[in-house]
Amino acid sequence: MDKLRIRGGNRLQGTLQVAGAKNAALPIMAAALLTHDELQLENVPRLADTATMARLLSGMGVAVERDGQGQRIHLRAKDLASVEAPYQLVKTMRASILVLGPLLARQGEARVSLPGGCAIGSRPVDQHLKGLQALGADLHIDQGYIVARRSAGRRLRGAHIVTDLVTVTGTENLMMAATLAEGETVIENAAREPEVVDLAACLNRMGARVRGAGSDRIVIEGVERLHGASHRIISDRIESATFLVAVAATGGDVTLVSAAPETLDAVLDKLREAGADVQLGTDWVRVRMDRRPRAVSLRTAPYPGFPTDAQAQFLALNCIADGVARISENIFENRFMHVLELQRLGAQIDIEGHTAMVRGVEQLSGATVMATDLRASASLVIAGLIAQGDTTIERIYHLDRGYEAMEQRLNALGAQIDRVR
Repeated sequence: MDKLRIRGGNRLQGTLQVAGAKNAALPIMAAALLTHDELQLENVPRLADTATMARLLSGMGVAVERDGQGQRIHLRAKDLASVEAPYQLVKTMRASILVLGPLLARQGEARVSLPGGCAIGSRPVDQHLKGLQALGADLHIDQGYIVARRSAGRRLRGAHIVTDLVTVTGTENLMMAATLAEGETVIENAAREPEVVDLAACLNRMGARVRGAGSDRIVIEGVERLHGASHRIISDRIESATFLVAVAATGGDVTLVSAAPETLDAVLDKLREAGADVQLGTDWVRVRMDRRPRAVSLRTAPYPGFPTDAQAQFLALNCIADGVARISENIFENRFMHVLELQRLGAQIDIEGHTAMVRGVEQLSGATVMATDLRASASLVIAGLIAQGDTTIERIYHLDRGYEAMEQRLNALGAQIDRVR
């Protein structure tokens, strides 16, 4: 099993291109199930998760073709051979649940394993099921699988859906299902994330009629069929946040290109609060840090609030910051598993419920640590970059789920990271 060995103490400098957004690519790949025609996608990141989604779709009969560079992918779901998303694939990637809505809308049935993914707390799919039932689906659980059907010969029907909580994948699943429903569907308390907006843009290119994406009220007017389209995936704001925090932590100077600064307001505000110099352009962000970071407190919240997927990275930054920071996690109840590993490096962190109190120290020391989930992996890489000596990170398959060739790209900025077995 691969590991990363990091020699800490190097300042990051240079220019880095941001990859396509994993959390936009996965639902948009699932949207290929909604049409017989070809969906062409650009800027698809080469990740373990996108490869898993490609295998899942291929197993259903979708023709999947990548170009030589791998960032362009062609999907054609002309004749589906299966409506099942098997446990062996779904258990590794929670986003597999996103095939449920499209399969039900187009094929009239679906059998999808209850999802797995990162062990960061309870992420129930009840809002997906509640919304699909409102659209006319008959649902039950059979031996760990969600079994969904609609009436034979009939489309799903439009409905007014109010979710009990803000759910990104729930909003996406219901939005996709509603594109082929009869009549109008309204989703209240919808997720506002840029990835939801990107999915809506792709669906509209396919002939859907979706409006209001980016607000908490999305309206979908159902159509009888969708057609093929070409779409470019937006840049990954969480990857951008991760690299920018690494720059600030190491006292570096890096410009991210092909970025989307308008999606990073909450993150950039906290970097400025930490003492970083932040400069912005239309599609680029430059961060410079020439001092020890100041401690920054934060509370995670649905977009446009501070993203839970950047919490672990800022916690790592706070480990060597001047002062005490209070980090409150309000999205997932079990997203502090990286704390024990950071403590192995010398971090001073106390956990009280859903809050971490971080007392910055001047220096971390290298050690062997273990990644517990995707963003925890990123926090350990940042900690390894600033620790004295060597840090070895085990179980980095979590990292490969969400970051493309991370060690190579950081090395291009001056880091010293080796992938070893």
